[in-house]
Amino acid sequence: MMEDVNNFLTEIIDEDLANGFGERIHTRFPPEPNGYLHIGSAKAIYINWSIAKKYNGLFNLRFDDTNPVREDEEYVRAIERDIEWLTGEAPSGGIFYGSDYFETCYDCAVALIRAGKAYVCDLSQDEMRAQRGTLTEPGQNSPYRDRPVEENLALFQAMRDGQFADGSKTLRAKIDMASPNMNLRDPAIYRIVRAHHHRQGDQWCIYPLYDFAHPIQDAIEGITHSLCSIEFENHRPLYEWVVDNCPLPHHPKQREFARLNVTHTVMSKRYLRELVFEGHVEGWDDPRMPTLCGLRRRGYTPASILDFVKRAGIAKANSLVDIRLLEHCIREELNETALRRMAVTEPLKLTITNYPEGQTESFEIANNPRDESAGTRQVPFTGTLYIEQSDFAEVPPPKFQRLKPGGEVRLMGAYIVRCDEVVKDADGKVVELRCSADLATGNGMPADGRKVKGTIHWVSAPHALDASCYLYDNLFTLENTADVPEGKDYLDFLNPDSLRRLDGCKLEPSVADIPAGTRMQFVRMGYFIKDATPGRFNRIVTLKDSFSKTLK
Repeated sequence: MMEDVNNFLTEIIDEDLANGFGERIHTRFPPEPNGYLHIGSAKAIYINWSIAKKYNGLFNLRFDDTNPVREDEEYVRAIERDIEWLTGEAPSGGIFYGSDYFETCYDCAVALIRAGKAYVCDLSQDEMRAQRGTLTEPGQNSPYRDRPVEENLALFQAMRDGQFADGSKTLRAKIDMASPNMNLRDPAIYRIVRAHHHRQGDQWCIYPLYDFAHPIQDAIEGITHSLCSIEFENHRPLYEWVVDNCPLPHHPKQREFARLNVTHTVMSKRYLRELVFEGHVEGWDDPRMPTLCGLRRRGYTPASILDFVKRAGIAKANSLVDIRLLEHCIREELNETALRRMAVTEPLKLTITNYPEGQTESFEIANNPRDESAGTRQVPFTGTLYIEQSDFAEVPPPKFQRLKPGGEVRLMGAYIVRCDEVVKDADGKVVELRCSADLATGNGMPADGRKVKGTIHWVSAPHALDASCYLYDNLFTLENTADVPEGKDYLDFLNPDSLRRLDGCKLEPSVADIPAGTRMQFVRMGYFIKDATPGRFNRIVTLKDSFSKTLK
């Protein structure tokens, strides 16, 4: 329920409402379609979406497509899919595009020029930067700052008409070059860029900058609370200057929250693009990536991601959240909900010498011992099985409770077997275990009352499905990738063991009937999801949860 969504942002809204704020709460999420959404985006989505839900308001998805150079329809469609997957619904306020407001942005710029609050500047980007000043020294006025209004109007129209080269002129807001806030030192609000736009085509060759376009877009859509990440806090005075000085129908309020930073990964779109386009990962949906499509392919659920965001907290102070908290959230969910199946990831042949040759029987095994409603399944059993290599030790360590020469174990849901003979190849590698079964123990304890502590899983060799299991670890060895040591690059800390592929895995036959996208526990081996690629299973998370101890 969204009624229990409470944080410092809802306190701000509650105060607004208590002071007579009479508008319907209206929020938005404004991604730039130049890449795929990541788990940091999930925080911004959750905040804006959940707050709109809490107050029975509206939530808009608005594409910030004011920079045509890297924007693409591929990203637009992916963002739409990700938001609907994460929230379970389409944006209640609708889907919009910043580029649809280009004409209004242009009209606002003209109004500023007419009011003497904007001017066309011929300085290059480097020259503007040199004259901007420092935190302790004021900037220098542009030599073009006092151009007459009519000249500015004519030049701005000529910019729109394509009469000037890219980067040769900008339109700047005339605010205060001595302001202690660097963002108010006559910021550029329009630049010349000749690039094909994914929606507007070649209609425009001038584009508004984000700090100018964003408040206009918010005002047009009736956004009441523009909730954004903390790096925009120093931009808020410029946001308010724009809505105060442009002819707009509405006055939204901008408020900021801390970004979501997670250990052992990167959130910067620039870095994510490099990882994809330089071939360090399989693509945007590589299960090692922090993208929502990557997490979805890895097997994370919307509920687990939203739970993670809520547990990480909504605050103004930046912090670094342990990625193990995310793993804990999905592990908690799957422990209750996931189907159980038997899979042998590194198979070792086990032959039951006293089992009738050619015989097949079935054992009834629960689909989820924690959920009786999940029912049971029949698992075929024969005299030739596969078990995990790690479930046998010729020279066992202390307290080893699995199979060893002369030792006994319970085959999960089936018989007790004793290892009578170890077969090796010419190199001394164990290739087969020859065992005898106590065939009276299929449905219970041994008749003589002896206790067998170990239980291992198995798969019938004649019925086994061949598969590949992909085992994932952290993408980076560095805990905080924002703190790369001097002289190093973040790519220097890519984890060479972030993916381990196991081919020749053996799965019980019922897995064949399970659709792609199904999450299941391979008993004793971890939680996996059946990939859309036939025969591929991605490990979501291991069974072991050491992080839960830190939550107590």
